[in-house]
Amino acid sequence: MTYNIRFDNEQDGLNKWENRKQGIVNLIEYYEPRILGVQEAMEHQLNYLDDNLTNYSRIGVGRDDGKAKGEFCAIYYDNNQLSLVNESTFWLSQRDNRVSVGWDASMERICTYGLFQDKINNNKILIFNTHYDHIGKIAREKSSELILNKIKEINKNGFPVILLGDFNSEPNSKPIKLITKELEDGAKKAKNGIYGPIGTFTGFKINTKAQRRIDYIFIKNLKVNTYRHIDDKMKDNNYLSDHLPVLIELEYLN
Repeated sequence: MTYNIRFDNEQDGLNKWENRKQGIVNLIEYYEPRILGVQEAMEHQLNYLDDNLTNYSRIGVGRDDGKAKGEFCAIYYDNNQLSLVNESTFWLSQRDNRVSVGWDASMERICTYGLFQDKINNNKILIFNTHYDHIGKIAREKSSELILNKIKEINKNGFPVILLGDFNSEPNSKPIKLITKELEDGAKKAKNGIYGPIGTFTGFKINTKAQRRIDYIFIKNLKVNTYRHIDDKMKDNNYLSDHLPVLIELEYLN
């Protein structure tokens, strides 16, 4: 699952974090993803998830200082089924090994990744979680190029790969077309395509279906069974975030 949970913004009124946080926990616990990549998560939001989710561990750092400051692209994993082999974070910039702003981006942007081992069959899998800049057109394109190069550099053993996140880019844009030269759009590999609304960005607008698809799960060397945009709402009919979570069901090829 990939899920932009929306940063804790007091100006969100009825949609502020305090009113949404338990609903987000309920959603995650219901769908039970083995891997969950979240975007826009501040440290205190992650701490709430840590305290309320069962059997999950997480990796990742804050983008503002490489520690706890600013938004995370954290990866949660089911520690009953997966063990962490190694992990790191790089910045989406020309100076990717340290805190920096890349190209024409409006702020620091990151990609967190982990190599995980399946406790049942010992298969290893690489997971990358990212959040592209919403302003910088060049930055989004260069971010795709950088991440693809990083995957090649890191994945010398040819493990299956999942790249997920909020790409702030629609399907026919250059950043997405660059990615799909190397990785497969999970939705296009699913037998029945996308289940649910075509888009993933809601903007908290409760009376309209999401039309803009900007959150994705890309894969390599994996079989896709189903791909879903989850449009569950809270009891008051409000959305849990201004993005829909994306859920994919995958199988190893061997």
